[in-house]
Amino acid sequence: MRNTLTRTLLLALASQTLLCLGPVRAQDSPELLKLSPTDWRMYGGHLQRNFANPLVKGIPEFWDIEDGTNVAYSIQLGSRAYGGPVMSDGRILIGTNNEFPRDSAIKGDKGVMMCFDEKKGEFIWQIVHDKLKAGRVWDWPQQGICSTPCIEGDRFWYIGNRCEAICAEIKTGKILWKVDMIGKLNVFPHNIATCSPMVVGDTLFLVTSNGVDAAHLRVPSENSPSFLALDKNSGKVLWSSNLPGQSRRNIMHGQWSNPTYAQPDGKPQLIFPGGDGWIYSFTPTGELLWKFDCNPKDAVYRLGGRGTANDFVGTPVVYKDKLYIAVGQDPEHDTGVGHLYCIDITKTPTSQDKDVSPTLVVAREPELKEKPNPDSAQIWHYGGAVLEGEPSPTDETYYFGRSMSTCAIMDDILYITELGGHVHCLDANTGELYWTENMFANTWSSPCVADGKVFVGNDDGIMYVFKHGKEMELLAEIEHDDGTKLRTTPVAANGRLYYMSESPTKLWVIEEDASAK
Repeated sequence: MRNTLTRTLLLALASQTLLCLGPVRAQDSPELLKLSPTDWRMYGGHLQRNFANPLVKGIPEFWDIEDGTNVAYSIQLGSRAYGGPVMSDGRILIGTNNEFPRDSAIKGDKGVMMCFDEKKGEFIWQIVHDKLKAGRVWDWPQQGICSTPCIEGDRFWYIGNRCEAICAEIKTGKILWKVDMIGKLNVFPHNIATCSPMVVGDTLFLVTSNGVDAAHLRVPSENSPSFLALDKNSGKVLWSSNLPGQSRRNIMHGQWSNPTYAQPDGKPQLIFPGGDGWIYSFTPTGELLWKFDCNPKDAVYRLGGRGTANDFVGTPVVYKDKLYIAVGQDPEHDTGVGHLYCIDITKTPTSQDKDVSPTLVVAREPELKEKPNPDSAQIWHYGGAVLEGEPSPTDETYYFGRSMSTCAIMDDILYITELGGHVHCLDANTGELYWTENMFANTWSSPCVADGKVFVGNDDGIMYVFKHGKEMELLAEIEHDDGTKLRTTPVAANGRLYYMSESPTKLWVIEEDASAK
């Protein structure tokens, strides 16, 4: 029998707010925990967010967008498209803007969620959202909808450009409910709300994008939620947490990452990346299990990327009860020293504050003093500034740079990119470096592993295709038109590769022996 727990929602001054209803049970196995054999229903494909699909076969290693070789079709989107693609039951969902309108009566800048037929790419319906009047402080122009929807059954959930959590029907695009996080919860989204939410049992989990003001000097709503749990059927607030806004470092910029789910030994964990550079894990009812600082204790955040403290753009990945996460910043802050962590999520902290970071601060004045944390959950760390006598494999001043990438892991081999354009391949168990490759262009995209290949695009409009393995082998470089950027992560499903380009902004669908005209 399902336990039902109801608590009063505490506002403003509470460090965590709880209103728990219909929690996920330890014996449950959420529908989205396993990768679908046919569809790709959320960012990362499943609740552990790993961009690796061992089920798909037959994806070509080469295609030509000019003559259509191995191209099933392409679809013109708006001028930006960062949400998706995801697909289920023959339909594709993509978040974009209104620069190439499907309805000539709808004019101007909008956030648009579009639905297409998966087989042929034909347009079916769209949901259109007006922009917020606050402009780029809350809703940056021309960015459309940046959230990748989460699909379960005949419904899907996403975060709109107006900082609204939205539930809709996939067949019709009819909105069933929405929650205005600005009006109802006093969230202050920095630049734009972006989270790709996830559904676990009867609950929708998301990061609110709460952040700093336009001057980047303070957090106007530091007591408002950073992490949120909603009833997936009604949008009712179940619990929330504002821990990033209460930490010593506070929210440094925006909060543009996504939550992840794990179930080690059958015990559910909801894992959230905070804008203070900490990873937080909770029970399904909002009780803090552990937290991990992904910055060195001497790291300092400064405007414009000049500091050493980072937050998160990539999404935490769970693989074999280990969590993998890289730190980074807004790409406008340029490259810099980065870190990649492997964390033991089965660790049970003994301290009251649940800190499982590698070290603890003993004193900050007159100088910083640290000691090893006996509760440390760090398995390995990769990155940091170059040490004397130990050169970087990338010839940079650091071993691993700031990253916007989510890890892709298959066969205990981990792939990740850094903003500066390097691809890194490591042993997922030990952090040992197998190889790196320089793509010579800024890289927003994460790798995708499928059918013995690794696919990753960059800002030069080149899709690199590597052979999956411990030795670097470049199979192909798929070029696009001059000025094209490949910034979203490819998706492998149903014997096809799906990816989006920018300038022109299109969805490309790649299939063996197809020939688009």
